[in-house]
Amino acid sequence: MAPIGDFLIVLLVILLFFLLLGGVGIYLLVKVGKKATKKARAVSTRVATHMAAMGTGDAAETERMRLDLRREVSLTRQAVDHALRDGWGLGDLPHLVAEISVHAEQLDAQLAHYAQERRVSPYIDHTALGRLREHHAKLTTSCARIRADLRNDQMAHSAGSIEEIQGRTDLEIEARRRAPDPLDQIDELYNRTMINRTHPDDSR
Repeated sequence: MAPIGDFLIVLLVILLFFLLLGGVGIYLLVKVGKKATKKARAVSTRVATHMAAMGTGDAAETERMRLDLRREVSLTRQAVDHALRDGWGLGDLPHLVAEISVHAEQLDAQLAHYAQERRVSPYIDHTALGRLREHHAKLTTSCARIRADLRNDQMAHSAGSIEEIQGRTDLEIEARRRAPDPLDQIDELYNRTMINRTHPDDSR
């Protein structure tokens, strides 16, 4: 009876192990499926926005503003992240960019809502569209100014480093130059003297 009991225990352990593996596998599949669904939804939304931006009218203009705003914020984030990786002292600039990102997300939602209403409603709210344009211009201009400031700092730093490298190069080349040999100078003087003797009229 003991061998049969041991066999059943081993069999139960194996079954529990496979059940555990199956549970983990199902969990991973569900998790990966959710991520894939979110990515697919984001891609489809992005494609739909690009398609809507190709049209004409206020709705298409609003979609183009959304794309332009996303691009400007993304470029600014990349510029700030690159500067942080390089060890630049940015002060409160990263927090400012984070605030701009929050306002950009809110404006993006407002633009999307306006574009949706504009496609289904014949009535135009010129006041709301004007304010949306104004907010869009302020945020995109702020992003462009931040990137320009970072670019100027990086160019100034690069210029200083390049000047330093050029100075060190000149010093190294000068140090590697061979000191003039006195014997060579005597030979050169002798050759010039012989030339003057050979062509006395040319030296006058």
